[in-house]
Amino acid sequence: MKKTIALILLLCLTLCLFAGCSGGSGTPTPAPTQAPAPTEAPAPTEAPAPTEAPAPTEEPAPAAEPVELIVFAAASMTETMTQIAELYKAVAPNVTIVYNFDSSGTLKTQIQEGADCDLFISAAPKQMNALDASRDAEGGNPDGLDFVLRGSRINLLENKVALAVPEGNPKGISSYDDLVAGLKAGSILLAMGNSDVPVGQYTQKILSYYELDEAALAEAGSITYGSNVKEVTTQVSEGAVDCGIIYGTDAFSAGLSVVDTATKEMCGQVIYPAAVLNVSQHQAEAQAFLDYLTGPDCDKVFEGVGFTPIA
Repeated sequence: MKKTIALILLLCLTLCLFAGCSGGSGTPTPAPTQAPAPTEAPAPTEAPAPTEAPAPTEEPAPAAEPVELIVFAAASMTETMTQIAELYKAVAPNVTIVYNFDSSGTLKTQIQEGADCDLFISAAPKQMNALDASRDAEGGNPDGLDFVLRGSRINLLENKVALAVPEGNPKGISSYDDLVAGLKAGSILLAMGNSDVPVGQYTQKILSYYELDEAALAEAGSITYGSNVKEVTTQVSEGAVDCGIIYGTDAFSAGLSVVDTATKEMCGQVIYPAAVLNVSQHQAEAQAFLDYLTGPDCDKVFEGVGFTPIA
């Protein structure tokens, strides 16, 4: 009986110990797993920088209105001014240069009679003075004409008065002294400009310097005339005369030999004045072209044929 009670107590004790170890559950409780470390929240991505708005494109400048610029120029400038007109296309593509080449006297008369002209370039001051209201009668404007735009007139170029001979120089002329001796002897035929054109007026001064009678020489058949310097040059080039008095630039352009050049004492300086006309409908464009004529590009053209730029 005592053994039975003891066995029951031992069994109860064993059951109590087992229950305490198992936490009162019939199955062992697994050890709790460690919670995973919290993952770091991803760094916020930076918002992309705003792109700059494209700069507004500039509207192209409107094309300049086309302008036809009428230039009256001494015949001795034909080659140089024609070349300059081509160069000016790159500077002012909207401007078309239209030339009228003739003797300065003829051009002056055309302007006086109302011909359209924006810019006038004379081979001598006389013709420009006659259109310039700033000159009185003693200054060369006896009729009080007013065609020159105030402030625009300049002395553009200087030329030389040359004694030119045809190819081969048949009479062996080498100087103005030879010319004078031949004229006095009646053995030389000279071509010169009419009295109303600058080259003719310079020649008259040379004849006067040597005390020669132009009228008597013309009556004797020792002088022929041209209405402008190009006509005189042509007579020499064709060998129709023994020599001619022309500009150095025309001799160069025609490939003629120059045997002598007149001094200032013989005929004065050969100055080419230029001016915008106050009757021009395109005074701004005419002034711009005149300014261009005084620049380095034109200087090279002028100097290339023998002009001396002085503006």
